[in-house]
Amino acid sequence: MSSAGSISCLAAKGLDISLSALQRQDPYINNIVDVASQVALYTYNNRANEWEKTEVEGTLFIYTRLASPRHGFTIMNRLRMENLTEPITKDLDFQLQDPFLLYRNAR
Repeated sequence: MSSAGSISCLAAKGLDISLSALQRQDPYINNIVDVASQVALYTYNNRANEWEKTEVEGTLFIYTRLASPRHGFTIMNRLRMENLTEPITKDLDFQLQDPFLLYRNAR
């Protein structure tokens, strides 16, 4: 086996482990679509007119689900026990401002 083949095998094994971890949180998750190894979540403070860093930081997983809503994303938080999970619905607005992905939910 080539080194490229063993690297892709390791990556696939890592995704299998990650999928299992996500399924413990949500058994309807059936496929990881994409991964970003390091993200940090910020919230916008309207009063102060500035972005504030939260205590959510870690790996971002975008996935499909077998039930509605059919897509979602989770940040597996390295800083605390609580992960951030967000269903992707029509109420979620996205805007790409490279290198940032901004989103607004109903809350």
